Amino acid sequence: MPRRTIRRLLPKPHAIRDHKSLRLVSARLHDPNLWHLNRHSVSVAAFVGIFVAFIPVPMQMLIAAAGAIWLRCNITLAVALVWLTNPLTMPPIFYATYRLGAWLMDIPASAAPFEMSVEWIEQSLIDIWPPLLLGSLLCGVVLGTLAWLAMRVLWRVGVQLKWRSRLRERRNRPPREPPAP
Repeated sequence: MPRRTIRRLLPKPHAIRDHKSLRLVSARLHDPNLWHLNRHSVSVAAFVGIFVAFIPVPMQMLIAAAGAIWLRCNITLAVALVWLTNPLTMPPIFYATYRLGAWLMDIPASAAPFEMSVEWIEQSLIDIWPPLLLGSLLCGVVLGTLAWLAMRVLWRVGVQLKWRSRLRERRNRPPREPPAP
């Protein structure tokens, strides 16, 4: 995705830095690496955002922001990528990660009938938590790494295409005439 398009879609850094609810961390938010769009910043933000998206915990956006600050990558892109798991995509994604974790742990996936009670929810979470966490961490690491690699490759290809385009423009330009004496 071109840099101008990303820059247009993301909020402005000063709007986030100067927000009244972020005064406690505003000193850390002045790091320019959190706002730049370069190959390193975008690729690491892709890893952070995708990894955190697959972790089945509440407040994923805060975790992604903290990870982006810690790894000094683009904070807005990392937070935006967390929305890969939104209320519509969360059930199938976490079911797939649970099935993967159960398969890796060699335990049968539970097919207990649904019951709306606190006891059933507590018992179900106890049973499904280990395979869900294992599958989620594995998917987060693998897909985050693939996102990191894809961003690096796409950025590199974009730069190469721009250079080739510039070279073609230079070759097709008519030669300059020397200034008149």
